[in-house]
Formats: sequence, C-alpha cells, structure tokens
Amino acid sequence: MIDRPSVKVSVILERIAVESRWEDHQWRIAGVVPDVGGEPRDIVMHESLRQRIFPGFELVLYKDEAEGYFLNSGSDDPSVFISLRKDEATGEPYPFMATLSYNEAARRMDGGEQVERTSAWPDLAAWLSEYVAANYKPEPKRRQKPRSFKGKEGRLRGTNE
Repeated sequence: MIDRPSVKVSVILERIAVESRWEDHQWRIAGVVPDVGGEPRDIVMHESLRQRIFPGFELVLYKDEAEGYFLNSGSDDPSVFISLRKDEATGEPYPFMATLSYNEAARRMDGGEQVERTSAWPDLAAWLSEYVAANYKPEPKRRQKPRSFKGKEGRLRGTNE
C-alpha cells in the first residue's frame, strides 16, 4: 500500500437567517478545522444562527494532483474545497467530500456538483505548500508551430519531405 500524506478535518456548515420572499434561511460553509471526531452534531443553536459540525473528512494528497495543489497553494488565500449535497428527506445540505486540489474542485463543478471553498488555516496551508515544493515539477512549455505553416498533408511548406 502506498503511504500518502493526509490530514483529517471537520467541516462546519452554518444556517443564517435571511430576509427574502423565497426563503427564511441560507446555508454556507463556516470553516474547516482539525478533526474533532464523533458524529455530525449542532455546535451553535440560536434563532438566527445554527452551526453544524461534520467530522471525519480526510484530505489526502496524491502526486497526480500536484498541479491542482500548486494552483491552490500559490493563490492569495489557499482553500479547502467542499462538495455539498442535499439530504433528500430534510433538504438540508451536508458535506460529501473535501479536497485541496483546485483541479479536482473544478472537475466536480464541471460535473454539476455544488462546490464551496473556505480558507485553509495557516498550518494546513503551510503543509500543502511543503508538499507542492517537494512534489510539483511544472511541465516544460513546448512551442507549437501555427497551422498556417503546415501544408495540407501536415508538412512544412517549402520542404520536400
């Protein structure tokens, strides 16, 4: 079995009251913290605010996702990306998956999933940056000749190949 770097986290969702004709509340990501263990549970319960923590998510770093980690760690605000789904019975959202890869988050959004971001805490961002420094080697850029220099058969004009 391959040993991959990983860290366990808990995701906090919050429901806030809003004044709208269509809805009386809105759910959003409140943050990600080191894993607290246990089952999902409410941690704050007020009339205008409810926070619910979802423990047990593992952020695993894969070498083939190094470019996505590079794009994330090089941003002004390194993030954790959370895929959300809705409970069919209650209609409330719950976190389904967490990643540090910008590319994986983009693929999930392209697939129609709801993906939200939240800032990574400083130690998590530093851990990600260390991984990127050790494992990401950008591919050298290759210059391609414009199609106008190629003939109908794909050969360069003016040569007898």
